[in-house]
Amino acid sequence: MFENLDVFKIAHAMASHAGQRQAIISQNVANADTPGFKSMDLPDFKSSYTGENQTGLQKATRDKHLHGTHSGIALNAFEEKSIASPDGNSVSIETEMLKATEVSRQHNRALAIYKSSLDILHKSLGRR
Repeated sequence: MFENLDVFKIAHAMASHAGQRQAIISQNVANADTPGFKSMDLPDFKSSYTGENQTGLQKATRDKHLHGTHSGIALNAFEEKSIASPDGNSVSIETEMLKATEVSRQHNRALAIYKSSLDILHKSLGRR
């Protein structure tokens, strides 16, 4: 009955996406002075999350399955389109800090969803 609670899978995927996006943002900040470095980012969670109940798509339940999709996150980092400085670096520290704040909020939202879902599950079982 409780084996496939999608809300926990979604909260986990959202927290994982936030962590991976934060890693890319930190690489951007670390390379802010590297000549020729191009700022990278991940697509937002909504466009990168592939849930299990997508109609028309086959589901891969094992790594050996062909043409199936795994549920979770399809992460493909892309180069951001921005104006580069004279040395070819396209990282803007201000933009990266705004993105880091957005990612922190996403991570906190995922934890809040997980916690409230866990509270509901405990209360439905008669536990506190």
